[in-house]
Amino acid sequence: MKLKALFLNCTLKKSPEESNTEAFIKKAEKVFNDLVVSTEIVRVVDKNVKFGTTSNEGKGDGWPGILKKVKAADMLIIATPIWRGDRGAVAKMVAERFDGIMEEGNDKDGQYPTYNKVAGVMVDGNEDGAKKAISSMVFDLSEHGFTVPVNAFSYYVGEAGPGPSYIEAGGDKHEFTNNMILLMAHNMVHMAKTLKENPYPTDLKKLEKEAKKMSK
Repeated sequence: MKLKALFLNCTLKKSPEESNTEAFIKKAEKVFNDLVVSTEIVRVVDKNVKFGTTSNEGKGDGWPGILKKVKAADMLIIATPIWRGDRGAVAKMVAERFDGIMEEGNDKDGQYPTYNKVAGVMVDGNEDGAKKAISSMVFDLSEHGFTVPVNAFSYYVGEAGPGPSYIEAGGDKHEFTNNMILLMAHNMVHMAKTLKENPYPTDLKKLEKEAKKMSK
């Protein structure tokens, strides 16, 4: 079964500037490749993504191109650095842009294009805030139609206070972080295979009508 994973690198640094988040992603990418999953990394700030809540914010917007890649992938991993104790601004913008997907339900049952796709998150930095960032991102992904399996996240943070980030600190050798990468990849691949064989039968259109009856 052929599977593809797309990583969205939500660093604030444009290419070719060195990105700790990119290094973190590459560690996970190797694990997915070992599981016979093809991968692609997109650095969001390189794509001129506009602010907004639709799938296309007009001329020059880079989001439609990214969304096309999301729709073609089986798995999505959003990776972000920590800023001020939370996910970075780029990751928040990505979440806002995914709101548009909720208006793209299919004619048959209203399912979004993200239904039956699996998602995970990665967070890195040298300050507290990883779990807060993860919880926000996981909620957004679930609301936007992605399936988030158990332990579908990994993070790396240094010691409390200012200090070296992932590359300089040798985060690629951190056992806890690497264990979480392995759990994330294996569980995501399992769920992606499961959903390909047994997609969600949920009829959103039918349930919306039932909800209206229940609410009278």
